[in-house]
Amino acid sequence: MRRIRHLLTAVVALTGLTVAGLVTATPAQAAVFQTYGTGVNVRADAFLSSPVVRTLPGPTSIDVDCQKLGDLVTVSGGSSRWWAHVPALGGYVTVAYVAIPQDKLPGVAECGGNPNPPTGDITLADVQAMFGSRIANPSLVQTGLPSLNQAMRDAQINTPYRKAAFLATLVHESRLEYNIREIGDTRPYGGRGYIQLTGDFNYRPAGQWLGIDLIGNPELARDIRYSAQIARWYWTVARNINPYADQLKMGRVNAAIGYPAGAEDGRRCASFQAAIAYLTGQPAPAVNCSRTGKMAEDTSRLTRAQFEAIAGE
Repeated sequence: MRRIRHLLTAVVALTGLTVAGLVTATPAQAAVFQTYGTGVNVRADAFLSSPVVRTLPGPTSIDVDCQKLGDLVTVSGGSSRWWAHVPALGGYVTVAYVAIPQDKLPGVAECGGNPNPPTGDITLADVQAMFGSRIANPSLVQTGLPSLNQAMRDAQINTPYRKAAFLATLVHESRLEYNIREIGDTRPYGGRGYIQLTGDFNYRPAGQWLGIDLIGNPELARDIRYSAQIARWYWTVARNINPYADQLKMGRVNAAIGYPAGAEDGRRCASFQAAIAYLTGQPAPAVNCSRTGKMAEDTSRLTRAQFEAIAGE
């Protein structure tokens, strides 16, 4: 049954029919397929519990860069556990709704390593549109953007949700100024740089990861050569924050940064939603800004394993 349906619907793909406004230029190393049916959801990850990024109103041409195993989806045409990653749509489409006779996309690599090619660098105009007056020193922000974009590529911060969470965090931490020092903080290991690195318990491992002596020279944390990479280190090594962004769990993103719960959470969640709306061109979906249990406390001294333990409670 799946083979018949998909062979028939593949004819639609050959005609070049698309849903207006959903097709963009094909990314490098992408393969083009056609979905069938109406109301097909694009999700932030390959799981039915993941937030819906957008919904395809009808058969759509999609540019797929990789595929991954996820939840089983069964439809009248068959079933599949494979999900196609579509960078232009910022999420995953179940292969069950792709017009092919197989249950796995032929000729498409499995997601891994760097599954999501960059969807475009962030510009000064972008962050000004997202965050308005929070960009207090545009020339300084502009100077740091090349290093920040490189760090985002390295950290696979390359979907609208991930970019929105990362940039919303940094604009509140540092106004996106790479060399900022926390005002009034005279501690040797006080807040510095894009992500306001704080405490010898962070300076030491961040320096070891970068191969520099941040304990002996903490001012390097706000050097343009290292500030963005330190933010990358915290986002992906000290913590694993991308999955929280994928799930729209900004409360967990905020907890992972390390400050205690309070009014600041709401401000950061509002910035997250503003960034999503700008990056997707659509109203932002509902965001989970809540924290539970120990995540409401200051978690800055926790190891990654300790934080993930309380995040899973």
